[in-house]
Amino acid sequence: MSSMRPKILLVDDDTDILVFYQDYFERRYTLDTASAGSHALELIQTQGPYAVVVADMNMPEMDGIELLERCNRLAPDTVRIMLTGEADFRSAIEAINKGHIFQFLTKPCPPEMLSAAIDTGVKQHKLITAERELLEKTLSGTIKMLTEILSMVEAHSFDQAQRIRDHARIVAQSLKMDQLWELDAAAMLCQIGSVTIPASIVQKLRQNLTLQTNEKAILERVPQIGAKLLSHIPRLEEVARIILYQNKNFDGAGFPYDSANGDNIPLGSRILKVVSELARLESEGLARRAALEQMRGFPGRFDPQVLDAAAAALVVHASAGPKRHGKPVMLQELAVGQILAEKIETTDHVKIVGAGSKVSPMLLEKLQNFSQLGTIKEPIYIEE
Repeated sequence: MSSMRPKILLVDDDTDILVFYQDYFERRYTLDTASAGSHALELIQTQGPYAVVVADMNMPEMDGIELLERCNRLAPDTVRIMLTGEADFRSAIEAINKGHIFQFLTKPCPPEMLSAAIDTGVKQHKLITAERELLEKTLSGTIKMLTEILSMVEAHSFDQAQRIRDHARIVAQSLKMDQLWELDAAAMLCQIGSVTIPASIVQKLRQNLTLQTNEKAILERVPQIGAKLLSHIPRLEEVARIILYQNKNFDGAGFPYDSANGDNIPLGSRILKVVSELARLESEGLARRAALEQMRGFPGRFDPQVLDAAAAALVVHASAGPKRHGKPVMLQELAVGQILAEKIETTDHVKIVGAGSKVSPMLLEKLQNFSQLGTIKEPIYIEE
């Protein structure tokens, strides 16, 4: 089928050459052609992705080096091949360095040689995309597994992380932050280090009891523990860094005790600092607008720009929480993918999971285990 053929873009200012290549390659590839760099860039953005782009080096207005350099930024997975009529070693080096050229061929180039180069480029493209897809699926699965483990081991921290993630995303979008997935992951995993906190300290925290100096030191290291757990997972290095600096003050005070301050602290960390403190103050009964005003009373603690963004973006969402009118179901009716309208507790009022949580296979398994002991309070309320 033609839709399964590799998609190739040929760029040359000599239209006779393009016509020849179109006739020669049309049965092997899905082929587009362009006689100028500007047209080629338009095709890359509107008709791509291409497995391979072949560009002539010497073209008016935009040469092949600039074209393939810009192609590299627009479509980094596309394999780039350069054609030139000059056997110019210096130009070849410049093209390879700037455009990350896969192959460099001199003109006149026999069609059989170009065809072999394109075939090799197509194989390289398949390797690149397969590796990226595998990595993305592995990464997504890893994050999902870690968040589910956190939800099972420390339900309170998981519920808090969900709220922090939702607010952090709203603030980040208003600040036009790139790589939102890194902030999402950091928000969901910001308390992953809390699984190492002794139960006695957790109990003190929930009862608002005074902590000893050594207990405070343990809590202070939670971001460091979380960052260390994640730093060895490929592509989570920046997520780990956001988590490490989540409690760092904008003026540089606080943990970790290094020289980072201001804009040197990751933006994701500065956002988490604001929304985490906001969540804490709201949990103590303070209205959102009042909480933000109180936070402004501590200059140097929070990024003023992030505070302004939070005030503008989150006050419209302020409320005591959504009023949930859930549908009652028994545990045996609960299904993966449903959203909890109310928290689930044991019969002795110990919370298992909070309202707003999505039922996952792991959560369902945990609830069924509780049920076998006869300790789940039913009915369970889900969103309709």
